[in-house]
Amino acid sequence: MSTRHILLGLLATGPSHGYDLKRRHDERFPQARPLAYGQVYTTLQRLVRDGLAEVDGTDSDGGPERTMYRATDEGTHELARWAGEIAPPAPFVANEIFAKVVVAILAGGDPGGYLSAQRAAHMERMRELTAVKAATGADLATVLSADYALNHLDADLRWMSTTAARLTTLTAEVDAA
Repeated sequence: MSTRHILLGLLATGPSHGYDLKRRHDERFPQARPLAYGQVYTTLQRLVRDGLAEVDGTDSDGGPERTMYRATDEGTHELARWAGEIAPPAPFVANEIFAKVVVAILAGGDPGGYLSAQRAAHMERMRELTAVKAATGADLATVLSADYALNHLDADLRWMSTTAARLTTLTAEVDAA
């Protein structure tokens, strides 16, 4: 996920300060990793440096003075370009789970046991996400975000089942290489 483009998208609704952008990011993308304040302000500085955002004054709103930022016309064009870009499906996916299975084989470990334990961890996360989306008052963004994660976890589980069924062949191939 492109933090700079997400912040530009949040700025598209009007000028905001970093604290507000961080809060809105965390609300709009509830299943994403929350942004750190330092990341927000560093990204805003880069957006200003690159001419995609600019300082739009300050606002104290009864508290400490905060710098307001707004997207420039160039930033608006960059956001539209990025939002319209098709994300290419990866031809190969770097998969940590697969790497650990192969390393377990190489090191004489228990790849089947590892897959079983990983499956249990995935199932637990799926239960958590199902509870999140079923919670009273869950908004659509939360539900859709949880659905996205659930579908990816489900694909991982199907891959783990296929791999577990093929461990004997994989072990022979890894050992022969």
